[in-house]
Parts: sequence; C-alpha cells; structure tokens
Amino acid sequence: MHLFYTPDIKGQTYTLDEAESKHCIKVLRLNVNDIIFLIDGVGGFYTAAIKEANPKHCKIEVLEKKTEFGKRNFYLHIAVAPTKNIDRIEWFLEKATEIGIDEITPLLCKHSERKIIRHDRLNRVITSAVKQSLKAYHPKLNEMTSFEDFIRQEFKGQKFIAHCDSEGEKKDLKKLVEKKTPVLIIIGPEGDFSPEEIALAREWNFREVSLGESRLRTETAGIVACHTVSLLND
Repeated sequence: MHLFYTPDIKGQTYTLDEAESKHCIKVLRLNVNDIIFLIDGVGGFYTAAIKEANPKHCKIEVLEKKTEFGKRNFYLHIAVAPTKNIDRIEWFLEKATEIGIDEITPLLCKHSERKIIRHDRLNRVITSAVKQSLKAYHPKLNEMTSFEDFIRQEFKGQKFIAHCDSEGEKKDLKKLVEKKTPVLIIIGPEGDFSPEEIALAREWNFREVSLGESRLRTETAGIVACHTVSLLND
C-alpha cells in the first residue's frame, strides 16, 4: 500500500507537494491510473488514482473517502522532557505514534538536559510513523513548554505524573486509568522531576503513579505509559 500524507486535501482533485510527488513518481515509479492512498491527519483516509505523473507536482483524483478511519475511543496526551540524546526522544515519538497517541508536549523541567528542540524535525518523525503504521490521525506536537506553565493548563480528564521519588503514595497506572476517558500523563527528564515540581503537580490535582518496579529511562517510561493506556482501552 502506497500511503501519502496530505493534510490540506479538499475536494476530488489534489496535487501532491514536491517531496511526495518525487517519492511517488521517481522512487516508487508509479504512473498514470495507479492507485495510491492518502491520509489527512484528522481521520480521513482516501483512495485515489494518479492523473498526472509529474515528479514535481503529481496530480491525483479521489475515488473514495472514509472518515474517522481508525478512530480510538479515548484521548491520550503525554508531556515528556526531551532526552539529551535526541535519537531517544525521536524513538519515543515514532513508537508512541505507532501504538496510538493524540498529543505530545515536550516539557522543559528543572533537571532537563535538553532545552532546545527542532519542532519541524520531530514532527517529520511523527509523520513518517503515521504513514508507516497506516494511521489516519496525526498526533499533535506542541512547542516546548515550561513545566510551571504546562501544569497550570486546563485539561478535562485524568491527570497523572510518573516519577521515581520514593516519597508519597503511588499506585500503578494500570489500576487507575478509566476506559474511554481523556488521559494526560507527564514524564520527567533523566534526572527526574524536582521535589518542587512534584509538589506543584499535586497542587494541580495530578495523581502520582508508578509504571512498574523497574527504574525506566525517560523514553521507555513514555512508551510504557502509552501502551498501558492503549491496552486498557482495547
């Protein structure tokens, strides 16, 4: 299946952008009347035929459209502090997209070792994973936000903070997640959240949770959280 990401598609005809046109015509060597598939990132899944096989502006005609393709019965938002090694957070974005996630916010925390990200690069990783895993929904990647600003934002649903501090009572995430409910989980940096950040999260009604007995890397914790919520809603 040849799948292309077309977030601005409207109507029955469409022209792929230059990068997608080149991939379609020069790399895949597709031609006029060949069938391809398109996703718009908001649940639209399209079957289309190539009408002009130009490697710079490939024109297609939509034959069929499905809406809410692969829509899940829950909403998952994970806010995570980017790792010092950017490859590790890119791995998280790729795998979380494949599993199923709706929104990601990079967090700037007190112990963060990475304070700058390339939003466009990380978004491309997500787009690639969306296409590879045949997802019609493209997760939203927010700009990096400070912990203090993020924690005060309104969120209608369950709110959790996963940390390694031994102080306080923590329950397993899998015992607290309610099905078909929006869920927000925040994951700290390699040095974990500071005691002040954990206390602030408590003030804003975040429940403290454990992701298991093992001490997990940041990106692994994100995947465990993502998979746990997905599995409980299956």
